[in-house]
Amino acid sequence: MAIEAPYSKYSKNTLRIGIIILVAFAIYCVYDGHYNKKFIENHTDKNGIPDSTLVFNRKSPPFFIGAAVLLGAYLFAMSNKKVIADENELIIGTKEKIAYDSIQKIDKSYFDKKGFFIITYKDKTGSEVNRKLSDRKYDNLAAILEHLVDVLSS
Repeated sequence: MAIEAPYSKYSKNTLRIGIIILVAFAIYCVYDGHYNKKFIENHTDKNGIPDSTLVFNRKSPPFFIGAAVLLGAYLFAMSNKKVIADENELIIGTKEKIAYDSIQKIDKSYFDKKGFFIITYKDKTGSEVNRKLSDRKYDNLAAILEHLVDVLSS
């Protein structure tokens, strides 16, 4: 039976909050830069030349919306990312697979306090690789860690 640790709700919610803040700030800048007459009067000199604040509020919204779109694309890409511990290997994402017999050690000394553990394994070329897995990136990592310890101890 495979144990899954999906991408964490904490990380997804952080990205969603970032998107909301960027879109809200873009709307605020559009309003102040184009529709708020009092703000426009306060930030325009006698000759009708806008100061840097008004110029920023008029030109920055597309950049904020672009950043929000990039965060949305990253959120969409990460929504299906997960760690799977199956019968023979640990699968991280869709590309990285670590066979249980190549794992040399698991450092779980920081898991209770800081929420991460480090797997040391040999890759296909024979060099040692350290892979850090954090509970801030994946939910249900405690079950994955327990399964790894059980598999490696037997």
